[in-house]
Amino acid sequence: MSDSFHVPDAPRPGACVQSPRAKGEPRFPHGPQADPAGSHFERRIRSFQPRRSRVTAGQAEALRRLWPQWGLDIDGSRVLDLTDLFGNGNPVVLEIGFGMGEATAQMAAADPDTNILAVDVHTPGQGNLLSLTERSGLSNVRVANGDAIILLREMLAPDSLDGLRVYFPDPWPKKRHHKRRLIQPEFLTLAAARLRPGAVVHCATDWEPYAEQMLEVLTAHPAFENTRADGGFAPRPAFRPLTRFEGQGLDKGHVVNDLLFRRVPHEDRPEPRDNPEQPADRHRHQPPTGA
Repeated sequence: MSDSFHVPDAPRPGACVQSPRAKGEPRFPHGPQADPAGSHFERRIRSFQPRRSRVTAGQAEALRRLWPQWGLDIDGSRVLDLTDLFGNGNPVVLEIGFGMGEATAQMAAADPDTNILAVDVHTPGQGNLLSLTERSGLSNVRVANGDAIILLREMLAPDSLDGLRVYFPDPWPKKRHHKRRLIQPEFLTLAAARLRPGAVVHCATDWEPYAEQMLEVLTAHPAFENTRADGGFAPRPAFRPLTRFEGQGLDKGHVVNDLLFRRVPHEDRPEPRDNPEQPADRHRHQPPTGA
């Protein structure tokens, strides 16, 4: 038997990593918490399920280094000062569910004068988006971990958002699960209270029955109006990138539907006249023509 001992090799940049930790010890002590709003437990049907996926070494490193700077937990403990959070007074768009973050990073790079508050509960995606943000030299992305309902209800001020993006949310296809779908009248009422007049709600889905429900619910809600004169679906705007997930669906014959609805003005405010085909804004240039 040799007296020498073996030093394990460092993990490859793309390798999956699972660090040993004591029972009850947080996965990332200074990163996204498993249940940031645990003290706000409530009996409410949720539209999401946390996914326990493996985190690569690169994603773990990004979470360790960048979360304290660009990440936040949705704990419901305070109302966010978005100017302080981003370091400027630029318009803020909330994106709910960003997957691995590729499209989010592309949109942030194409429109640096718009801040994106991106919310998800998928830890590998959070790490990946942080890594993409750093790699691209972006300063207009913040990553939030937790329940978007609590964020909207307890941590965002009225009229603080200039847009809302919900791309490819879980369609919950089984009829008994339809109540879990995010785009519901109650959600839209909550979102409307945080959106400035003229802000655009942009949804996209490749699940046609869900697209029809979205169109029905948004059309019926008094706080929103369809930007399409014909009252139907919109073509994919140039500012929304074609994602890998979407491309795979199109290859399988799926139909992708976009919906663009504008927040109508409050009764005591004049109506803003923004271009509905661009992200909702107050003082923005035209959106990029390429995705």
